Amino acid sequence: MPSLLPHTRHPSLPIVAGLVLTLGALSIASAVAEPRTYEIDPEHFSIGFMTEHVGYADTLGMFLEGRGEFVYDEQTRQLHSGTVEIRTDSVFTNHEERDNHLRSNDFLDAGRYSTIVFEVTGFEAHSDSEGTLEGELTLLGETRPVTLDVTLNKADVYPFGHGQHTLGLSARTTIARSDWGMTYGVDNGMVGDEVELILELEAIRQ
Repeated sequence: MPSLLPHTRHPSLPIVAGLVLTLGALSIASAVAEPRTYEIDPEHFSIGFMTEHVGYADTLGMFLEGRGEFVYDEQTRQLHSGTVEIRTDSVFTNHEERDNHLRSNDFLDAGRYSTIVFEVTGFEAHSDSEGTLEGELTLLGETRPVTLDVTLNKADVYPFGHGQHTLGLSARTTIARSDWGMTYGVDNGMVGDEVELILELEAIRQ
């Protein structure tokens, strides 16, 4: 017996089809976009600093021991978390007496504070290779916000050695050390208050 109702296309079918396609697209995106942990290779982690000395020239120095890791999604360029720890007693300026002075309570107070710690609080990508990193720097027991300019130099499988996918990164910022209570030599102009921090690193995807 023929139906008494006119034959019409079911109105919910386009909605159902659209929902299925949307869920499928989200599943594909989730499969591609995946945060991964990256560990900083200690053999390729350079931690430098530069500050004025009595107005004559800038003194260059390094911290020889540091470690860190972060969680990052290369597809979405989202940085989820990150931590860097630097040993204060590893400071090196190629002058033993000056290095010992830097380890004293006039500067780093390494006997009391063994590490400098940076914790990521946010990241904004400006392009495929550049971004701004926000975080908190703990130095001499004081925690203050800092902003670093970050450049992604390369992302590829390492051509030798460990042979893992690796990110090559550069980061720069300038801080006023007096903000953390390190005031030795500031008032008399013996040591500059502004310190440029220079980070060069390779991070291996885990």
